[in-house]
Amino acid sequence: MSDKKLTFKKRLHILKHHYRGKKMAPAFNALHTFLFAPDETTHNGSHVRAADDLKRTMNTVIMALVPVLLFSMFNAGYQHFSAINGFPQEFSLVNDFLTWDNFWIGIIKVLPLVVVSYGVGLLVEFIFAVIKGHEVEEGYLVTGMLVPLIVPIDTPLWMLSVAVVFGVVIGKEVFGGTGMNILNPALTIRAFLFFAYPTWMSGDKVWVYQAVERAGGPDAISGETILGYLAQNKGAEMSYSVSDMFFGFIPGSVGETSTFLILLGGLFLIFSKIASWRIMLSAVIGSLVMGLIFNGVVDQGWIGETSKFYGLMSFDFWQHLIVGGLAFGIVYMATDPVTGAQTNRGKWFYGFFIGFLSVMIRVFNPAYPEGVFLAILLMNVFAPTIDHYVVRGNVKRRLKRLKNATILPKDSAGKANELHAETA
Repeated sequence: MSDKKLTFKKRLHILKHHYRGKKMAPAFNALHTFLFAPDETTHNGSHVRAADDLKRTMNTVIMALVPVLLFSMFNAGYQHFSAINGFPQEFSLVNDFLTWDNFWIGIIKVLPLVVVSYGVGLLVEFIFAVIKGHEVEEGYLVTGMLVPLIVPIDTPLWMLSVAVVFGVVIGKEVFGGTGMNILNPALTIRAFLFFAYPTWMSGDKVWVYQAVERAGGPDAISGETILGYLAQNKGAEMSYSVSDMFFGFIPGSVGETSTFLILLGGLFLIFSKIASWRIMLSAVIGSLVMGLIFNGVVDQGWIGETSKFYGLMSFDFWQHLIVGGLAFGIVYMATDPVTGAQTNRGKWFYGFFIGFLSVMIRVFNPAYPEGVFLAILLMNVFAPTIDHYVVRGNVKRRLKRLKNATILPKDSAGKANELHAETA
């Protein structure tokens, strides 16, 4: 067959075999498998036929994130123009939200965050793959999409680049790569940004496009989030309705605002068996329990309106789920199969404490009224311990059943008891 008749796919297969055994083979193989299925098959050993490989799993999560990304691009422009011109008195989804002007703001602000996140992160992945001589894993496909959705809209690109390098190297590669990390890489990046550049990760300016640039001038605008208002006991000044909170027409990190779309994404991940419904449900229960406790403290009069904790303590317990990053963290990050609990019983404890601690951190840290990311990182550390005690408890119960079975008294069916004891 002449070169002219070779298809693009066949040319890549030929180049793949040409690079085999060479230093740059992992980098080329990553590009090859991204475009086409590998042309290799196994010839011995046991085989399991399944379509749910790592790449397809990652792609499924990305599919669940795409609606959130598109919504965030429109919301970036909507919050910008609303801060300048005021919110429309009679809101129209088509005329006020789904407009080209709003989407253009998303293109020039959100898309660069996505490009930098993927570009820098994959570059680091490729470098480590070439140095170590292993294949490039697909784990960063999801991390690269999560990172731009959990940062403020005005995060400088150079700052994001530094954080991505730190998160990929320290959060994953030093542990051995995808599947070996103990901390969620996206949350490691977010934590680095917060502690290294706190003024860019909190306050009332970073959540709305150009609010930082206009600060101190005659055309200054504010981008205070709902949690920011509550942390300063200014809840009465908010003009957002429960509907705004649920559907996402509020300021916040790029992709965390629309609880409605996050809920749909969560159901999709549960239906596709990618994410654990036990973790999601238990995290929701944990956040509701903590919210109820704080509401009870306020109702009993144990804390007054002058307390710096009053705003978030008196916030309706169930509304914690529809503001901030709690819903986003529960659905897309707490369910990470690598860093979360592995046992079914452990997932209930793991998720519950994530929700419980998230609301606790929100209330008791007014300087940073968002706790879900810190709570998930903390529980990432304790996930192996939870699984250890769950397995240990299960072993103890089995040993106890075995011990009881070996000392059963003989009765009229003594032979049956002896047979049961031997096979238990």
